[in-house]
Amino acid sequence: MAPGTGIFGIAAGPDGNLWFTEFYTAGIGRVTTTGTITEFMAPGTGIFGIAAGPDGNLWFTEFYTAGIGRVTTTGTITEFAATSGSGPNGIASGPDGNLWFTQRGAPSGTGGTGIGRCTTAGVITVFPTKTAGATPYSITRGPDGNMWFTENTANNIAKIVP
Repeated sequence: MAPGTGIFGIAAGPDGNLWFTEFYTAGIGRVTTTGTITEFMAPGTGIFGIAAGPDGNLWFTEFYTAGIGRVTTTGTITEFAATSGSGPNGIASGPDGNLWFTQRGAPSGTGGTGIGRCTTAGVITVFPTKTAGATPYSITRGPDGNMWFTENTANNIAKIVP
């Protein structure tokens, strides 16, 4: 891959490969365990987090274009619009069969920062965080069946019940 791609996220894929995001070049990459790299370009920008989804695809966040994307293991990309200006970051597969993501910020009147839920059909719902100015960042499925996330500017660890 070219210098300056800005690799941010990485996840094990359902196809036995590792998948990664390229923040600065809007790419999604696949690397085999023997080192063969294949790259796919996404229409969105600021490709950040990536996670294997419950549907056999990889799901990713688009920070600058405020979207959630899906890439098949053969490289077909589909995008879904989140709230304009929302800045999606981390993403993880939830126990409810949906994808959950963090939203760093949004325009006035849309609930500000929040935690988003995206169905595998691309329907997005955002839940506002309770801590003002929290800046949610990373998210993961906890062993208790809840989605746990970091609020980096508030120095908190929080959870949302699916």
